[in-house]
Amino acid sequence: MNNNQNNNTNNVPKIVIENPKGKIVHQDDPTSRRSSNLRRNSISLPSGLDDIDLELLQAAHKKYNTIPENETSASSSYSGGNDSEEDVERNKVPLRNGRRKSGAPKRHHPEEDEFLGSAESSPNNSITSVNSLASLLKEKMQMFPNALKKRQQTTDIKLRAFVTFLFLSIVFIVSLAYILYHQKVLQKAYFHRIKFNKIERTMRIFNNDGIEIIRGILGVTVSGENAYNCLKENEKTDGSLCFEWMSEARLYLSYKEINKDVRCYNLNWISLASDVAPTDCFDLNVGKGYWYGGGQTADPAWPLQKKSFDYAPFITGDIAKNTWGNVLKRYFISSRGVAIVVDNESPLHIAINATNSKKLCLRAQFDEFSYVNHRTLHPHLNYSICTGPNMKILHSSLSEKSLWDGLKPEDISTVNSFISEPVWQIAPPIKSDLIEATIYNYTEDVIALGFFKQGHVLVNEFWQGEVGDFTLDEERFQTLDETVKIIRRRGFRTVFSIQPFISTESVNFVECVRKGLLITERHSDQRIPALTRYKSLQSAGVLDFTKNETMPWLKAQLELVMKRYSIDAFYLDLGTAFDMPHYYQCNIHSTNPDEFRTYLINSLQGTVSIIGVSSAVQRPRAPIFVSLPPFESSWRSIKRVIPTVLTYGIIGYPFIMSGAVGGDFQPETMWRNITDDNEALLDKELYIRWLQLSTFLPVIRFTDLPSKYGKDVLDMAKRLTSLRLNVITPLLRKYARETLDSGLPLIRPLWMIDPVDQACHAVTDEFSIGEEVIVAPILQPGVRHREVYLPAGVWKDGIDGSLRKGSRWIHNYRVLEDQIAYFQKMPDNTRF
Repeated sequence: MNNNQNNNTNNVPKIVIENPKGKIVHQDDPTSRRSSNLRRNSISLPSGLDDIDLELLQAAHKKYNTIPENETSASSSYSGGNDSEEDVERNKVPLRNGRRKSGAPKRHHPEEDEFLGSAESSPNNSITSVNSLASLLKEKMQMFPNALKKRQQTTDIKLRAFVTFLFLSIVFIVSLAYILYHQKVLQKAYFHRIKFNKIERTMRIFNNDGIEIIRGILGVTVSGENAYNCLKENEKTDGSLCFEWMSEARLYLSYKEINKDVRCYNLNWISLASDVAPTDCFDLNVGKGYWYGGGQTADPAWPLQKKSFDYAPFITGDIAKNTWGNVLKRYFISSRGVAIVVDNESPLHIAINATNSKKLCLRAQFDEFSYVNHRTLHPHLNYSICTGPNMKILHSSLSEKSLWDGLKPEDISTVNSFISEPVWQIAPPIKSDLIEATIYNYTEDVIALGFFKQGHVLVNEFWQGEVGDFTLDEERFQTLDETVKIIRRRGFRTVFSIQPFISTESVNFVECVRKGLLITERHSDQRIPALTRYKSLQSAGVLDFTKNETMPWLKAQLELVMKRYSIDAFYLDLGTAFDMPHYYQCNIHSTNPDEFRTYLINSLQGTVSIIGVSSAVQRPRAPIFVSLPPFESSWRSIKRVIPTVLTYGIIGYPFIMSGAVGGDFQPETMWRNITDDNEALLDKELYIRWLQLSTFLPVIRFTDLPSKYGKDVLDMAKRLTSLRLNVITPLLRKYARETLDSGLPLIRPLWMIDPVDQACHAVTDEFSIGEEVIVAPILQPGVRHREVYLPAGVWKDGIDGSLRKGSRWIHNYRVLEDQIAYFQKMPDNTRF
């Protein structure tokens, strides 16, 4: 045991620790260097460790590694018992710390203690040099700031990123809140489904499902930004909301329900200054909807999105010269289930897609012709926006009902006769070509065909010597009364065209001037009539139907003609608003130049028999049919027929009389030359396709007989006549009775069959008769194929009798020259 202790003592290095200046000085002898490989935990004490660090280390060592007294004595014996003060002082310094024990509890085995001895008593495990511990701690302390610094840098980057993100989020939320405040919060909800921002004057209307169906900018010409509630004396007692932009305009907003499905919002703008024309614009592309209505335009597009023109007065005109056509109504409807109905008193101007704006704009504005007469100091714009579940339900709810009210049995008979029998139009462009033999021979040629019913013979205004005479030209018609009796015995009815124009060459012009029956010049002597031009008339006056004396005089003239020549009815060729004298002045100030036509129709109907009118702004009562405008004989014109027929039906004119088969007149650039085979062939194909189309329209009208184009055309006309009599006529009569009760048109767009089918909304070259027959004619020269769309259901092909499934397109559908594509609706469970 002593030998072992001596050996251990020789292996311990001598350490001299001096502290003359409060610092630790470390030295070791060569012996210790040689034996350093035996001390695994020994490392050099770094210089620079001050007294405070040493004291801390000593305190920690004393706390956790206190040397027992017997060990101290034993260690004293290592030096041989001759210790100096320096040795004593050295013995006070701990040379080894105890190893830090594991955090896990150590299992104790007494047998191991006895065999191996106590681990605490081992000098390698209990004591270490101060320099080794200090150096280790110093290295750890040097590593900690670097790791801490890296961690702080990483934390700083993350913190800065988080703060930046938080700042940007706050900016975004504040900006969004600002936008919502001005665009959402200020859009106060009125009447549950309408939101109106008084500051920006934006209006949005939603359907029952909360889907936006119309969006508009109101008061486009109003410059003021602040809207105020109206003064008490300016408010209405009908529950309307009233807003006012000071000294510019006032807006009344009200609401009513048509039925449980349809509600209407009324907007009434009142201008407060002469330079403010109330203007509202609506986005045509909201919800990708399609718009229809108004009337025919120079570009007869279907739907309205395809049209484009700047503000124009909403009055009748000639589409070759003016924006709008001969039949109008202030009614527009969208496939999104929303409609706009404008009051008749508003001086309405309309723009569609002006400057490619994709907007439908309504404006109330006075001018020097269209709306020169006005009942208010400043213009008013009064209209309603109505909404429904879909456009079919909405249109049905807004259509005029009970058209049968006031009709007589003979009126219903007249409607059925026009549907069943053709109209034979005799209208030569030159007056001298219309003679008694012309009428007689024409009726003989019709009878010679052998398969047509006789129908109505319509003679244009050249039956008079001068327009306005209201008597036969005795030079050209010496025995017309006998001729009329002959053609009546053949089964024809005779119809004369009359006009409200009195030629200055007429025998009645002087009498009309003397009695004051004509429209006068504005701001002039009221005895001087205002003159105009119309068709072949170079100078003519216009009867003023607002005067009490005018209608009795005209009725007397017409009754005399009917009695003397056995005339069955009259056709009113009324012209358009632009045929009025520019500075016209009626006895009663009308809001627009179209009103006098309504006066004439309403006054004459019931007194004399009238079967048709050439223009209208309000629906005439049955049995009057409204004519399509005259079309030139061209392929461009035949494409206009279907959009025009559909538009007239939608705006409230169910009984429509189409133009002549092949066109009403020849264009100047394409005079027909029968001796030229190529030119004759072109006209022949056009005539064939026009005849096929007209077979399915309510009234079929002829000027040129089919026998003029050869036997093959005559044979085809015979087959089409049989189809019309056996299939189409019963169907048209059925829907004519339904129309008198519902107001819906006979000829309908495909979306009236399936209003939710998007494909039906944009079809421009197909139509349906009621909901039972779909017609898809060929409208281009030399074409023998076309695309056909069929709505939902089962359809029977009219050409080959096959069954066709609906809700799909039929591509490259073959149609020969003597065929027309049509499909009959079958029960859904129909199968062969």
